Amino acid sequence: MDIICDRKKLCDSLAKISHAVSPKSTIPALEGILLKTEGDTLLLTGYDLELGISTSITCTVNQPGSVILSARLFTDIARRMDADLISLTVSENNAALLKGGHSEFKIMGMDASEFPELPQFSGEQSGNESFSLPQGLLKSMIDQTLFAVAISDMKPAHKGILFSLSSGTLTLVAVDGYRLALRRESSLYQGDLSFIVPGKTMGELSKLLKDEEDELAQIAVAGKHIFFTLNDCFLFSRLLEGEFLDYEKAIPAAHKTQVTVDVRRLMEGLERVSLLIADRLRSPVRCEFEEKSVKLSCQTSMGGAVDFIDVETEGEAVEIGFNSKYFVDALKAAGCEKAKLLLSGPLSPMTIVPKDGDKFLFLVLPVRLA
Repeated sequence: MDIICDRKKLCDSLAKISHAVSPKSTIPALEGILLKTEGDTLLLTGYDLELGISTSITCTVNQPGSVILSARLFTDIARRMDADLISLTVSENNAALLKGGHSEFKIMGMDASEFPELPQFSGEQSGNESFSLPQGLLKSMIDQTLFAVAISDMKPAHKGILFSLSSGTLTLVAVDGYRLALRRESSLYQGDLSFIVPGKTMGELSKLLKDEEDELAQIAVAGKHIFFTLNDCFLFSRLLEGEFLDYEKAIPAAHKTQVTVDVRRLMEGLERVSLLIADRLRSPVRCEFEEKSVKLSCQTSMGGAVDFIDVETEGEAVEIGFNSKYFVDALKAAGCEKAKLLLSGPLSPMTIVPKDGDKFLFLVLPVRLA
């Protein structure tokens, strides 16, 4: 292999795929990046057997070829070189020579054949499905549900986001046992399809997606894998198996109290009274909803805090406690000025929905107050 490429473009590509590389593995090739020439482009791939990311850059190819280079070492060298262009020459024994400006590095690579086989999508195979979404829309849907993905392994299926397509509607759902996040949008896909994508995959995909609505993300599902094709990037991942929560049954069918709130002001109030809360001083925030205001209070061994926020309450007054982080996380994800809080008593889950419409729904379980 003998190529010359733009250093900045190379570093940008390495940053995109770095999170799909195993930091430490019993398989040395998984700690590396696969470099392969295709015409006048260099294809770079990182893969940890669960998540894979590929991207490409145009370059001058004097001699085609392929090699695996240490991801950490290759990235560090590329970042620190003081040059606009980098040349990479690989000998038959996989010794790589990197040159840029006055710098020169020699590192040992591995044969490309040692890289694990990558999953492939074929639209011709039975059972394979594909659809597309605007990148900006998919990004907002992920960001509004990712915060509620479970961290523990108690229910492996809950460590991901459920994609549910039915009758032209796409619904994303995440749940961790204490809260639930749901986001729905119309879709051109008219069939019924359901799968669970790991939270790690969704987090990395969100970083790669653009905010533009006119840029499409192509999504394909084949067997146990999912494939996302973006402009200059290709991400693939294993799907999670297992039974996901029947989220529709978890959502309360009715409520006794409806509170219309200014999202930013309520969030700031919760953050203020939570200043006395620490990991070793766990205490709920007490919320007393009255007709015109909500009293937020917190009491710990360090002291107490009280704050009042203007709200519009319809129905019964209610006093209820919450883990402040879970409450604030849901409000941050709302992404709107006004929202409605639906309550049915001090021990029932609180539902957060937009003031108008039904694009998102968050559930937060209360904490029993002393």
